[in-house]
Amino acid sequence: MTSITPEQLLAEIEDLLRTMPPRATIRHETPENLSWLGRASAVMHLWDPIRAMTFNLHVSRIHEPLARPAEQGLLGAITMLHQAGHELRLITVGPLTVAVAQGGVFDYFDEVRKVIESAKIDLLFVDPYLDAEFVSRYLPHITQGVSVRLMGRERMTTLAPAVELLRQQTGLAIEVRSAIGFHDRYVFVDRQSCYQSGASFKDGAKKAPTTLTQIQDAFAGVSSTYENLWASASVYK
Repeated sequence: MTSITPEQLLAEIEDLLRTMPPRATIRHETPENLSWLGRASAVMHLWDPIRAMTFNLHVSRIHEPLARPAEQGLLGAITMLHQAGHELRLITVGPLTVAVAQGGVFDYFDEVRKVIESAKIDLLFVDPYLDAEFVSRYLPHITQGVSVRLMGRERMTTLAPAVELLRQQTGLAIEVRSAIGFHDRYVFVDRQSCYQSGASFKDGAKKAPTTLTQIQDAFAGVSSTYENLWASASVYK
């Protein structure tokens, strides 16, 4: 068997997540879908032959005739792909940390875009200053079928109408809530990873240098804190 480096495996897994067929159609046994599933199984076997058996069980459930078991199989497979990617990233390049100089607004946008496009299940944005500009800049890059949750506070009167128009046009599932008592800016991807922004997402690097940092060691605590805050936040209509 040809050897493959952790860096190559990581690149393969990240490409699998980018090129995953739409969730609504992945159960269809088309050549494209079967090819993607076969490639995913092969890559996961190279990552860990033992855990790949669990991955293959998830894949087999995707074609169950009942919707609920099929969805559970898909979620399990996506979660394991993220797990493999995170493990490989830690032993190759470490957690993502990007420093963006003042004025590097495209560089900042491009890094956030990559994070957004990696989501296949759920995105949670936490930022007091989410607004209409944020919606037009970032949300068009979200994969169809991903559930989007936005928790803001200060600009709700501009955020909510923009979200409603985008929802009408694209059919994206977007929920907006308002909460007090938070100041940091985070994006949570598929409930599996978390990135902290040093600036508001809408203003990243516009007026000052900033950073985008993946949270690893404290992920469980940070995720629990903001999931709880989301659960208690007010639904904004």
